Amino acid sequence: MHAIKMRFIFGLLSLCVLCTLKATAADLSSSVLYRPSQLTAKNVAVVFNQNDAKSIEIANYYMAARNIPKQNLIGINIPADTQSSISPEKFAPIKQAVDGQLNTDIQVIVLVWTTPFAVGCNSITAAMTFGYQAKQCENTCGAGNPSPYFNHASLQPFRDLGIRLSILIPTDSVSSAKALIDRGVLSSFSVNEGTAYFLKTADSARSKPRERFFPKDLSTIQTRRLFLRTLNTESIQHKRDVMFYFTGQVSVANLDTLNFLPGAVGDHLTSFGGELTPGNPSRITQWTEAGATGSYGTVSEPCNYWQKFSNPQVLLSHYLAGETLIESYWKSVAWPTQGLFIGEPLAAPYQKLPLNADPLTPSQPE
Repeated sequence: MHAIKMRFIFGLLSLCVLCTLKATAADLSSSVLYRPSQLTAKNVAVVFNQNDAKSIEIANYYMAARNIPKQNLIGINIPADTQSSISPEKFAPIKQAVDGQLNTDIQVIVLVWTTPFAVGCNSITAAMTFGYQAKQCENTCGAGNPSPYFNHASLQPFRDLGIRLSILIPTDSVSSAKALIDRGVLSSFSVNEGTAYFLKTADSARSKPRERFFPKDLSTIQTRRLFLRTLNTESIQHKRDVMFYFTGQVSVANLDTLNFLPGAVGDHLTSFGGELTPGNPSRITQWTEAGATGSYGTVSEPCNYWQKFSNPQVLLSHYLAGETLIESYWKSVAWPTQGLFIGEPLAAPYQKLPLNADPLTPSQPE
């Protein structure tokens, strides 16, 4: 009951922020809560594939980078011939093996591989957190199963809700995976002056569902040193201050021209972004390869329900409050069954507030 009450209160505050965003292009600092994450290294389990040399190397790198206790490292056997999607029958013993090695401290499960990224029509992160949900696969365009964690105020998901949040660190490139981890660690040291970009594109099927959650252009959040830009354009390029980037496109152009700040997140509302095959022009690993620290996309045809993608308003509310990337991203998706979360889970660029509150220089319209 207490957890439910916290969620209701936090939801009202988030809605109040949205109301403020729509009303004025002023400083919105007073509408942003500060409730920093309680997650630490001891709350993280790292799961790797014993048959994959890259998985082994990156898992050990991540353990050292975050000082995760040795007993939290879990090796499992995924057959070498496993493709992008694994069957529910083959996934069941993997989940059972992982769950059997988790103690009550574990709140987060980090999967270190690229494939499999799906269990049937479910993402592997959703299947690891909630178990395989067969009903969604009867109609992937149907409504999803509501997440009890959506916009929840809990800072201890396993204690409060009995769930452990899952995320994938892709391993196609060892150097890219290590750089991703490094950015997550670096994000905790200081709050950079950055910009959140919200794009209204001409692709109405992909762009329109989330536009109601976009802020008024040129607003700022001074206490987080953040500008908010809502733009009518197909993409941005040559920006050096990207902290958030939300858009709707089949694929996103000019990512290689951007500089993403440590802890930055970005995603595009499209089908199959979570399908991490190299030839997929929509794959969300393009975000992390370009320098983002986290992203999200679906592994099966979701149709364009906003609830199956990240709600930018909810994500910002929790991230700016000082919660981690994994908490904020998971809380932002109402129906996550088909959605794959990737990135460095403990990134928390707003866990420490800036020491000074110097006014931001007004951002100029494009």
